[in-house]
Amino acid sequence: MAHAMNDSGRMQDTAAEATHPNGAALAAILGAGVGAFVLGLIVILHEVGGLAVPALYAPAGGASGRTAIAALIWLIAWLALHRRWSGREIPMRRVRIMTGILLFLGIAFTFPPLWKLF
Repeated sequence: MAHAMNDSGRMQDTAAEATHPNGAALAAILGAGVGAFVLGLIVILHEVGGLAVPALYAPAGGASGRTAIAALIWLIAWLALHRRWSGREIPMRRVRIMTGILLFLGIAFTFPPLWKLF
């Protein structure tokens, strides 16, 4: 527990008052949600014939190109959010909700039964 002297000479608990920047960590968390969503979106667009992504590594097929694009967009999102939020205290609730929605959609878009709906 952190303590400090206040102006009247009394010890005061500073742990409750201290804020910790969480922006960099939340940027990584939301960036992961963006990456998952983009991967799911690329997969579903490919399956419905709306996007053709070439293979980067022939034995892996088109999955190598799709995951490489999603990874690149994830890194860009993470970098942009990190630059904007680093050193700041960001409300965690919104970021958790947004990340959860993006993760859910990204994973859902990779399931073959969902592709048949489009």
